[in-house]
Amino acid sequence: MPRRDDIESILLIGSGPIVIGQACEFDYSGTQGAKALKEEGYRVILVNSNPATIMTDPEFADRTYVEPLTPEIVEAIIERERPDAVLPTLGGQTALNLALALADRGVLEKYGVELIGAKVDAIRKAEERELFKAAMDKIGLGSARADVARTVEEAHEIAERIGFPIILRPSLTMGGSGGGVAYNKAEFDKAIRWAFQCSPVHECLVEESLLGWKEYELEVIRDNADNFSVICTIENFDPMGVHTGDSITVAPAMTLTDREYQRLRDAGRAIITEIGVETGGSNIQFSVNPEDGRLIVIEMNPRVSRSSALASKATGYPIAKIAAKLAVGYRLDELQNDITGTSAAFEPTIDYVVTKMPRFAFEKFAGADPRLTTQMKSVGEAMSIGRTFKESLQKAARSLETGHDGLDSMLDKVDYRDLAGQVRRLVETGEAINTAKPMLGDLPDPSEDELRESILDLIRTPLGERIWYVADGLRVGLTVEQLHQATAIDPWFLEQMRQLIAFEGALKAGAGSPLDEATLREAKELGFSDRQIAKLRGETPDQVRSARAEQGVQPIYSRVDTCAAEFPALTPYMYSTWGLDSEARTSGDKKKIMILGGGPNRIGQGIEFDYCCVHASFALKEEGYETIMVNCNPETVSTDYDTSDRLYFEPLTYEDVMHIVDTEKPDGVIVQFGGQTPLKLAVSLSRAGVPILGTTADAIDRAEDRERFDELLTKLNLERPRGGIAKGSKDAFAVAEEIGFPVVVRPSYVLGGRAMEIVHSQQELARYMTVALEAVADAETQTILVDEFLKDAIEVDVDCVSDGKEVVIGGLLQHIEEAGIHSGDSSMTLPAHALPPDVLATLRASTRALALELGVVGLMNVQFAVRGSAVFVIEVNPRASRTIPFISKAIGVPLAKIAAKVMAGQTLRELGFTREVVTDHIAVKESVFPFTKFPGVDTILSPEMRSTGEVMGIADNFPDAFYKAMLSAYSELPDEGKVFISVKEGDKPAAAELGRRLKDLGFDVVATGGTREFLARAGVEAEHVNKVGEGRPHIVDRLQSDEIALVFNTTEGAKAIRDSRSMRRQTVLSDVPYFTTIAGARAAVRAIEALKHGSLEVASLQSYFITAS
Repeated sequence: MPRRDDIESILLIGSGPIVIGQACEFDYSGTQGAKALKEEGYRVILVNSNPATIMTDPEFADRTYVEPLTPEIVEAIIERERPDAVLPTLGGQTALNLALALADRGVLEKYGVELIGAKVDAIRKAEERELFKAAMDKIGLGSARADVARTVEEAHEIAERIGFPIILRPSLTMGGSGGGVAYNKAEFDKAIRWAFQCSPVHECLVEESLLGWKEYELEVIRDNADNFSVICTIENFDPMGVHTGDSITVAPAMTLTDREYQRLRDAGRAIITEIGVETGGSNIQFSVNPEDGRLIVIEMNPRVSRSSALASKATGYPIAKIAAKLAVGYRLDELQNDITGTSAAFEPTIDYVVTKMPRFAFEKFAGADPRLTTQMKSVGEAMSIGRTFKESLQKAARSLETGHDGLDSMLDKVDYRDLAGQVRRLVETGEAINTAKPMLGDLPDPSEDELRESILDLIRTPLGERIWYVADGLRVGLTVEQLHQATAIDPWFLEQMRQLIAFEGALKAGAGSPLDEATLREAKELGFSDRQIAKLRGETPDQVRSARAEQGVQPIYSRVDTCAAEFPALTPYMYSTWGLDSEARTSGDKKKIMILGGGPNRIGQGIEFDYCCVHASFALKEEGYETIMVNCNPETVSTDYDTSDRLYFEPLTYEDVMHIVDTEKPDGVIVQFGGQTPLKLAVSLSRAGVPILGTTADAIDRAEDRERFDELLTKLNLERPRGGIAKGSKDAFAVAEEIGFPVVVRPSYVLGGRAMEIVHSQQELARYMTVALEAVADAETQTILVDEFLKDAIEVDVDCVSDGKEVVIGGLLQHIEEAGIHSGDSSMTLPAHALPPDVLATLRASTRALALELGVVGLMNVQFAVRGSAVFVIEVNPRASRTIPFISKAIGVPLAKIAAKVMAGQTLRELGFTREVVTDHIAVKESVFPFTKFPGVDTILSPEMRSTGEVMGIADNFPDAFYKAMLSAYSELPDEGKVFISVKEGDKPAAAELGRRLKDLGFDVVATGGTREFLARAGVEAEHVNKVGEGRPHIVDRLQSDEIALVFNTTEGAKAIRDSRSMRRQTVLSDVPYFTTIAGARAAVRAIEALKHGSLEVASLQSYFITAS
């Protein structure tokens, strides 16, 4: 049937902030859905709380609401916009849960809104564990022995019946949140309580262990005429027990026979039919016992899933786009496959191998448990395409940007005896791994037997880098069978790895003699990079590159065509491989500009940079340029096949990028928009004669290099905190002694404040230097920067656009917290609301001076600290910053688009952007943290960035905007109850004022001894509570008893931070809003006061800029 004409307007629900388990793959899905629906002529209303996404750009919907994703707020939007339908299946678990809540509250019925994409009954049957198990029983498909528990007592009874080990799967969660494995009663008791807390319906499936079984996923799609297709099969490299988001995955499935595939396909069709998903895509996960072939259905997601983005990029089949059109009435046979121009009613066949590898950030969370379980912990992923699994695997490994050039050896970097011992201790006692503090002390070089024994012991525990440990096992003589027994990884994968390691031996054996064409070609077909080959042969990468040029060993580019070349591909979506005929068609009259993306998401470099890359592509296409995107992140909009004129799905290394440059010969390359990843390539690309657009590589180096940066500030007569450079501990002590403690210490040239810290004493500095020097061990420079800590200063971020002659301020973002918290983690407000006019004028003038002196052409971000009337420059980033999407949404100006056009040669005056936009409304940015994923990790904020995403609150006043931001960040401020206050000495006067205001609002105050005495002297009555070390009942007991509604806790110094750690941790476990700075506490009280006297209003972004448009 054709599109439905009884529907005119559709509300599309987004997925909210980037969190572990629900990342920017849902921005990709939501953007595809919004484009597809607008293409069909529907009025699209979109709600999402995440300003960093492409989908929340006003141009993608008729009305865009950047508002909290709560039932109350979405109901207000429905009341205002009166959509005919709601589409929740493109916004992950958040949107699905929200749709169920709206249905349960009667909101959809009240306003006559239809749920499309999946009906309520279908969602419940798939998501609620008991209903799903009954559905599987009905159609004769096996499921693990399990029962649903709703109380701790029920859970223990089920566990006794099933037997340990036990798998826990909480209902209606994302990324396996709250899930895990319990091997005994003690572990189970702790784990089940956490599982219940994570489930919005306080329900958990207690399931038999399938540890060691094989895991497969099917991405499937079905229409209302019962047409059904398997879009992609995905196989997990790791066995059951590791969340699929944390496992290496491979498409298509490598070890399935045709008979086994048909069995899974038949099961998939039966499942999607029984569940009742008639108009869209679904993800179904299976487990197979390798011993007897027993098939178990693990779960089904009745929506576009995390893996849907991977499947779409792997096959070229746009699942979210097709799903959106099926939801409005189309059949598969009525839709077209964009890549081939043929019908969408087909099952893609691919003649290449796709590998996804996850990226982790355990180094950001001291004390985190790095073991991989059924709860997802990775923060990003990279995808690669190759002719074979071996080629694809090596490309994926170097795409991660974690210091690996492929499946390279770690034997010279890791003492396997010590690491195995630390992991064994972790398993037995729970004590965290600390590689900076060896467990076994200095040891002599290990013997081969010791290495084999240690590696075999280590790889029994799934860890983020286990594949490299397994490869080293092969290098020291462990057999495929031994490795299989230790890991349960399929022997086929292990054999592929063995062949790679064997070829390493051939390369080493040939060292000293010239590389012949056959060896070179085989090495490249196996995925070896020039750097790998050079290291194995004792040469330089340039020597290997020259040898390849002489021998004519160059890559070709093949197209992703969905049909194994049965039909010609109309879309130039390319990957490199090694063969004879390249499908890259590079002729044309248009000038070409290449954009280098940001690679895999990680803390410090996330979706914000992909947003900038996408805008660059859109802007340059508008100006008539041919755009070429290079990236390796399957989650993003930048790697959608229709974002740019050509897409190269490739690692962002010098070798891989230069191959594309040699093929395309672009007129310019943009490195400023993808974060630190492409920026690190700027100098080497420039030296190779590649035309870098915008700010020069030398200007970037002037801002990054400490000595040159100091010279720049001296020339401009700008102040910066006193500081110095340290090459080791001795230098650091000398600089700190001269400046005076506390000092801020950080490695140079790192991302997201990695290993950045405030230290208060020589003892703390000594401990820090050990950690910091390890963090920069693989960096180009081991320089440590030691700077004065500006106590009680306010930080301000300023973003601007410059054409080299004129500079326009994009926005001044004032940090709500005091200095000392990474800008990526700090709450911010735009415009800056509490700074005097003379300070604002200094900030603007300093930014302009810096941009003009550096010759910035494009975007620039400057971080300032303001203390009194003094303004200090902290750092300058002559590139896109993570705040660009937020500012662009807040002021209604697409800064990245303007910057891209400037970089291509236009002036700001020609573009009509010559004045800063200062808004009447207020926008607040709040960060979102993954602390719930890492029990035991301290939640206190510091100069090292740890947030995974952000939200935006926008309103006509600051208190409402702040409250919305908190609500969007899953931290709802209370309107009654007890507030716990415990603050450092300097914050007590402010705490007394806040206590008085809270008492006036009807709250009770609870405080520790010193704070309570100060409050009493100020006339604020407070109940006394013990600190954790002062006896029981203490504050953690009160939190565990749900007696505390809000926490204000500020500390200073390592001891005070340690002493209050358990209290901060309990606020996370008890879901209590907490503030660790007095400025944040002030903002919270203002928001609570405002809410007491009024209600929140919703407004679309478009409504804020009606006069401007």
